[in-house]
Amino acid sequence: MSSVGRPVTSNRSIVSYVVLVSALVLVWLVMFLQGTGDVDLAILSSLYAGDRPALAESARLITFLGGWYVVIPLTAVVSLVVAVRGKPWLGLVLFVGTFIGRLLINVQKYELGRLRPDQHPHLVDVYNLSFPSGHSANAMMLYVTLALTLVEDPRRRLPWLIAAVGLAFIVGMSRVMLGVHWPSDVVAGWSFGLLWALILLWLAKHEPKAARGNGRAQ
Repeated sequence: MSSVGRPVTSNRSIVSYVVLVSALVLVWLVMFLQGTGDVDLAILSSLYAGDRPALAESARLITFLGGWYVVIPLTAVVSLVVAVRGKPWLGLVLFVGTFIGRLLINVQKYELGRLRPDQHPHLVDVYNLSFPSGHSANAMMLYVTLALTLVEDPRRRLPWLIAAVGLAFIVGMSRVMLGVHWPSDVVAGWSFGLLWALILLWLAKHEPKAARGNGRAQ
């Protein structure tokens, strides 16, 4: 009975992955094709915190959690700790996977070439192009990946996953409040970040036999 059920469960998991990945790609595409229009501008204007100093300062603090200056060191430390504690493959996936994800975010920015919104003064300094939001993608990619891969108990994983998604959400919102991103940039960043987190989760679950052997030998 159980042996018959396993392929069905496996097939359902594959279908679920494909559907979710396809949905995320579609959202990313819609944000790219339809962004910077009237809807984007209306949301940006309503959320902009330039005339609300307390909110603007809060957004500056929150946005820090999605910057590369937090994501890269945090990834390096977590990856090292995970590897030292007997999971070198997971440590490698986290470190290399996050690094590649960061590179792909920058490739999208420079290849797609969307300019940042200039309807309002920027409340933080920015140095590159707009689409997708790197902070939003960073936060979704890193914090969701950590929740999915480091918390093994499914009952404990859900609260951590909700917290990770919530943190990525407010990081993305902070970019709009600070006037440095279109809302569509942020949604695209969330989409790419979640897509990449799913890829890293899949890689973490498919450890090569050679890596498993090396881990046991240590």
